[in-house]
Amino acid sequence: MPRKTKTVFPPLCSSLTDPLKREHEVSGPFWTPKICCYRNDPCESLTSFSSTSGTPLGCMKMFQITEEACREAEIYREAGVDGVIIENMHDIPYSFSVGPEVCSCMTAVCTAVRSICPSLPLGVQILSSANQQALAVALASGLDFIRAEGFIFSHVADEGLLNACAGDLLRYRKQIGAEHVQIFTDIKKKHSSHALTSDVSIEETARAAEFFLSDGLIITGTSTGVQADPQELRAVSQSVRIPVLIGSGVTYDNMERYLDASGMIIGSHFKKGGHWADTVDPEKVKKFMEKIRDLRT
Repeated sequence: MPRKTKTVFPPLCSSLTDPLKREHEVSGPFWTPKICCYRNDPCESLTSFSSTSGTPLGCMKMFQITEEACREAEIYREAGVDGVIIENMHDIPYSFSVGPEVCSCMTAVCTAVRSICPSLPLGVQILSSANQQALAVALASGLDFIRAEGFIFSHVADEGLLNACAGDLLRYRKQIGAEHVQIFTDIKKKHSSHALTSDVSIEETARAAEFFLSDGLIITGTSTGVQADPQELRAVSQSVRIPVLIGSGVTYDNMERYLDASGMIIGSHFKKGGHWADTVDPEKVKKFMEKIRDLRT
């Protein structure tokens, strides 16, 4: 059934309208239909728990991993964040061959976090580039969205050559009945070389992702914790009609530079010492959210 052309402006960011004039399901991660609110960036936090089973740094039992993830999620929920992404960031070095043990662990963790955050928009990313697996985990766990890398255009990542997956990924989403799970896609992603597409601008990349039915775009700096370029944010936002999120480098001191974004994904800044591998600092989260609430008013 064709989707309508009507644009719905939900809380905190604009709705999703693709270039083929079809209406997207407004089911997550941040949206409740028909409530208007402009330029109030949703703040989404990142829960990255200890390494999963079978990975080089894995040393915790499954119940300990789940408890740690839930503890962090509770901190974020109590501070009033707008959503949480669950990610296996400690599974270094990352591999394109993600085994069933990782997917099982992620499903258990995501299900546990959903149980303590029943109404909070939740998403998942499985490194590295395990986008179909992330969709399956999100569907099984009742999550709202995934963060996908390698959606369009090839690039060379830390793990090796990564080719585009949009066609296969969206067909897989259709086949498993997960069309309500939104797919947010990195473009010109961090920790990667983009020499292969050096003749393709970030604006052209954004338009290609929109054309291939991405539900939203994520812009980052060159690596984890590095600030994204506000000029790139403006250029991409003017080039597409889907949400554009900032995916790295947002802090208490620079958040004003990114208020034109549809959302901000905060990871490293919420950790003790500002380092991604450390534990969440509740006071930093609280202080950040108090400031963002003031800016929203």
